[in-house]
Amino acid sequence: MLKNILSIFLQPNCPLCERATTEEICKYCQKQLKSHQLKDPKKSSQGDLPLFVWGEYDGKLKQAIAALKYDKSPQIGELLGFWLAESWGKNYLINSKIKPLIIPIPLHKAKEKIRGFNQAEIIARGFCQGTKYPLNPKGLIRIRQTKAMFSLTFQEKGNNIKGAFKLGKTLEKHSLSRPVLLVDDIYTTGTTFKEAAKILRDNGIKVLGVVAVSSPRHL
Repeated sequence: MLKNILSIFLQPNCPLCERATTEEICKYCQKQLKSHQLKDPKKSSQGDLPLFVWGEYDGKLKQAIAALKYDKSPQIGELLGFWLAESWGKNYLINSKIKPLIIPIPLHKAKEKIRGFNQAEIIARGFCQGTKYPLNPKGLIRIRQTKAMFSLTFQEKGNNIKGAFKLGKTLEKHSLSRPVLLVDDIYTTGTTFKEAAKILRDNGIKVLGVVAVSSPRHL
């Protein structure tokens, strides 16, 4: 009897609602999160970067991404990455012989030190767990700190991110025959992804496209 009572109190709390749960996120919050899942996750993007998005950046999903980044709840990112992989497998079938290398959009080392992790890398790990694709978490490195994008104009965003990335040492010293998929938590204007893709392509690396957990409704 005492053991059963103690197990109730020792259960971890859901990072989104504080309910006791044995899972990363309680079933109630999982249901709310899945209500934001897009029926058609394939979205067109500007330029030549095909875009695949799991859900709409709003409500509970917006709260979950904020909790992942600012409340130090990496388990949220792993789950969202796995759901992203499930959706990818059902909706975006590519040649089964193609096993793209997954590269997360990097944080600057100063910001990653403060946060304790790169949320895009956490999501990418969940995505790779579901797809069995290889992961290179340091394929790209952010060499310059940038301003928060949400308050900038489209032109300012482009200038802000220009020259912010370089090829990581793991790719710098070896030629890469397989193509790349870029991964992040949110897709808005695509300026960050375009700059990351440019660095890869300038080094002879093919970029298949972009996968993201969320994007705003207007895209």
